[in-house]
Amino acid sequence: MNKNLAKNLAPGHSACAGCAFPSIVRTILGEAETPLVISNATGCLEVTSTIYPYTAWKIPYIHSAFANAAATISGVERAYLAMQKKGRIKKKIKLVAFGGDGGTYDIGLQALSGALERGHNFLYVVYDNGGYMNTGNQRSSATPYGAGTETTPIGKESFGKIEARKNLMEIVAAHRIPYLAQANVAFIADLKMKAKKALAVDGPSFLTVFSPCTNNWKFPTSQYVAIAKLATETNFLPLYEIENGKHKLNFEPKKITPVTEFLKTQGRFKHLFLEKNKVILEKIQKNVNAEFARIAGLSEG
Repeated sequence: MNKNLAKNLAPGHSACAGCAFPSIVRTILGEAETPLVISNATGCLEVTSTIYPYTAWKIPYIHSAFANAAATISGVERAYLAMQKKGRIKKKIKLVAFGGDGGTYDIGLQALSGALERGHNFLYVVYDNGGYMNTGNQRSSATPYGAGTETTPIGKESFGKIEARKNLMEIVAAHRIPYLAQANVAFIADLKMKAKKALAVDGPSFLTVFSPCTNNWKFPTSQYVAIAKLATETNFLPLYEIENGKHKLNFEPKKITPVTEFLKTQGRFKHLFLEKNKVILEKIQKNVNAEFARIAGLSEG
């Protein structure tokens, strides 16, 4: 493991105080045992780490358009293989693509699916903050049911987003890739373990990492780890992996904590605690219970 976590991404970036993705990026890339090349979709990570003419990246880095980080890294892989064949590159290089949930769940899904289907040798990482945060907190298909956003506002006629979160893990799993996992920035040891496995795969691998957004989830900057931890302790965000088709649940709370303990930490869910929205909270808890039971039922140990 790389002992110097700033070797790949320097502290000189403009991410918000209390943002999770610097820790996510450094943790994942810190597990790499070979040189790296990065493709990064337009989004919070890109705009805060590559403010022209400066960059926080200390490794080869390509800024991709919003929709095509996976397509970009696919092209890099083919060029890398061609240069290997010609003897121009002899060392092993790992290719990694990063995207937010807007650039992955939604606008970048086609490019991601194509790259997975073709079997390119790369790791795709989505830092999941549940919305289009770089452009002001519009809803994405990763936004949770009931959350208030700029495009699912709270009012007399609306309680927030009316659709459930897209299950991206299941969509990626349908491509039958060797390794994919759901992780959380608050569980660093688990994230390291999954990053190490994902980086070692010969072929496509995928990580989705829970990444709280202090600005648009509306919580104090000092609380992102505590809130992320609650997401998993309430089973809102289970930790699990699928390796060669086999599911494994990585964390099961010793004591079941109601999902309301997670929801009440954030302003985007404040309206759900009004008496008229009690039924919405009950539905969220029911859905959380059902999804955790489904994943636990699939787990093989």
